[in-house]
Amino acid sequence: MSFKNIIVRRPCEKVCDGITSAPELGKPDYQHALEQHTDYINALISLGLEVDVLPALDEYPDSCFVEDTCVLTRECAIIDNPGAGTRNGEAALMEPIIRRYYPEDRIEHITAPGTLEGGDVMMVGDTFYVGRSARTNEEGIRQFCAILEKYGLKGVEVPLEKVLHLKTGVNYLEDNNMLVSGEFVDKPEFAKYNKIVIPEDEAYAANCIWINGTVIVPEGYPHVLQAVKDFGYKTLTVDTSEFRKIDGGLSCLSLRFTALQNF
Repeated sequence: MSFKNIIVRRPCEKVCDGITSAPELGKPDYQHALEQHTDYINALISLGLEVDVLPALDEYPDSCFVEDTCVLTRECAIIDNPGAGTRNGEAALMEPIIRRYYPEDRIEHITAPGTLEGGDVMMVGDTFYVGRSARTNEEGIRQFCAILEKYGLKGVEVPLEKVLHLKTGVNYLEDNNMLVSGEFVDKPEFAKYNKIVIPEDEAYAANCIWINGTVIVPEGYPHVLQAVKDFGYKTLTVDTSEFRKIDGGLSCLSLRFTALQNF
């Protein structure tokens, strides 16, 4: 597995009004969020990726979290129907961008009453684990799995108990290795993988991203950083502290894929 393309969207000035489950962390500072986002983009570029930087959407405070708008596979693109009502318009606005990379007959949709957000989807080769959460419902998962099967791919449902999204607490690093925290340490769905168990006080850093052999780790989590290095990965660190204040992390901020060719 390798990635060539990345899509990101710049934070808007209303990012401070983004959805949060941790108001005690305070509101994001817009200028600081912009700086962190720029550092994030530069890290991706340094890994040799083609980064498509989309302009801010002022009407959508959470729109920098592009991962929730669609799922991009090696065979098709699936436009999501976000479970957070204030974000429903973001997926529709992303679709014209996706058409740059996928032909019409390879673009699918999750439709109401189904809901699905990309933060609940973790790709492991041709298998896609999908979390049943407050944002992704049973009907959304049914539609998602049916679409995957159409293209020879597979979906596996993972019930969530505590976290917002699946990738809040588990992320695949390729080579059969996974970062896991909290409820995911003992999930039977992940029993066959090598697990890097994240200490509770660094649980936020379970949301790392693997890109072509390098793992980007959120800045400020030394135990996670060392554990990833001990598994033999090259690493980069990026500060995402402003995005943490509105339930966002490294994976939320980008769509990582390789565009379909010859269309």
